[in-house]
Amino acid sequence: MNIDKNQIAKHNQQLETVQNRRFNQVAEELPNVESIVQRLVDFQVAIPSWALGTGGTRFGRFSGGGEPRNLEEKIADIGLLHALNRSSGAISLHIPWDIPEDYAAIRELANQHGLKFDAMNSNTFQDQPGQALSYKFGSMQHVDKAVRKQAVEHNIDVIKHGIELGSKSLTVWLSDGSCFPGQLNFRKAFGNTLESLQEVYEALPEDWKIFVEYKAYEPNFYSTTVGDWGQSLLYASKLGNKAYTLVDLGHHLPNANIEQIVSLLLMEGKLGGFHFNDSKYGDDDLTTGSIKPYQLFLIFSELVEGMDNRGMDHTKDLGWMIDASHNVKDPLEDLLQSVEAILIAYAQALLIDREALTEAQADNDVVRAQEVLQQAFRTDVRPLVAEARKRAGAAVNPIQLFRELDVRGQLVKERGAKTVATGL
Repeated sequence: MNIDKNQIAKHNQQLETVQNRRFNQVAEELPNVESIVQRLVDFQVAIPSWALGTGGTRFGRFSGGGEPRNLEEKIADIGLLHALNRSSGAISLHIPWDIPEDYAAIRELANQHGLKFDAMNSNTFQDQPGQALSYKFGSMQHVDKAVRKQAVEHNIDVIKHGIELGSKSLTVWLSDGSCFPGQLNFRKAFGNTLESLQEVYEALPEDWKIFVEYKAYEPNFYSTTVGDWGQSLLYASKLGNKAYTLVDLGHHLPNANIEQIVSLLLMEGKLGGFHFNDSKYGDDDLTTGSIKPYQLFLIFSELVEGMDNRGMDHTKDLGWMIDASHNVKDPLEDLLQSVEAILIAYAQALLIDREALTEAQADNDVVRAQEVLQQAFRTDVRPLVAEARKRAGAAVNPIQLFRELDVRGQLVKERGAKTVATGL
């Protein structure tokens, strides 16, 4: 299925009067509105290839209809998202779930949809069919050097796939760890992992980055070998200047101050990117901004301040990607909601009166500092986000148009009601 410009134009025309009024009302109060809108136009969030189907839990998976059956259909689905919001212009692949059979054809298909290839993601947290050695007791940390070698070779293979597609980065998330005290030696596990990562690092092209992702727990519950941002930073620092920490918003212990983590990683020049989602209890992989929108805003506040302090480009110097599991929602609608929440938080952060905030901090004026932040957070920036979409040629209200066009119904007709996307 394709969404053409005429369908979007007709939709926008129907909403034009209301959108213009809402935008003008907000714009009257903001001196830098045009700059903010342009930044929103430019901002892109990558969509992972594994997020186009219904997710699952340890207890079951309830697949929806019309799910993409292969990489080509996944690219087409992200093309639909990008047509609707013009902010989803990149795809992130997970290997071996989505290995291209024809690199040139896949690159051309992505180009037709206006998509680039974001970070490549390796997988040593599952055993694959025909795999020689098991990762049951870890991969890069494993006591058996042969298992570690297998994990290293897989990551190098992922890099090779990425080179063919034009990607420039590799994300490594390791489920390695232990479930019980005494199960492994912490120092040896760290040393084995570092040695393995160093071998992968040596295989990186000069213009590539490697992102070391951390997670506090799951599937191991006593220890995780890359368990927090400090351990990830330690690995990245030892690896070299092409290595960075990647922050997944769900990979922390409850009540972690993620905004402070972001600030310090930026200060050290070691923040590589983000996996956006939301959570109530742990790694819940819920829709971005659905549970803790104020935290998302505060994180973006630190991102904007920290990136500006280092003279970084908001659009390309960090990797932005959604990583969520859509168990009860239509995956495409969920992704549209997540991108919207990210853009709202970004726009709110751009509204912060930095001069006033700096003065309040210097004066220890706690009340004033809070008021400055909440003034930006409480501003309804949705008309700015919608205006950015309209100017980029996207739909003013993507979900409304998605439903008006019965996109899911069309996908079911094309692919069937029992399809199951590859991945988790």
